[in-house]
Amino acid sequence: MRCVIARFPFELTKGGVLEAMKGVKPEPVTGDSVIIGRRHYPVKQVGQVITRQDRRDFSGGEVLRAMAQLGFTCRTVPHAAEAAAAKIVDPLQRASAMLGAPLSI
Repeated sequence: MRCVIARFPFELTKGGVLEAMKGVKPEPVTGDSVIIGRRHYPVKQVGQVITRQDRRDFSGGEVLRAMAQLGFTCRTVPHAAEAAAAKIVDPLQRASAMLGAPLSI
């Protein structure tokens, strides 16, 4: 399947991704992740191994979208501001939390 990551086209297959990630030790997952085989890999690590590019050259969303299209299970972590905003009922406090203002409850 043709995927565009960091403005470059890649011809990726599920078997090719499995082969590329074979023997790669997963880094600790702190954000979005992809399950390849039985292991959870951070999105940026998967993108780096598959594209052989620096992690700063692409976004995690590009890799997540490509891996999901190939049929891998992807897990996303809500950002802290979104999680804090979800807990707040008052619309004014919710808007302040989304803008990064400290909460004064």
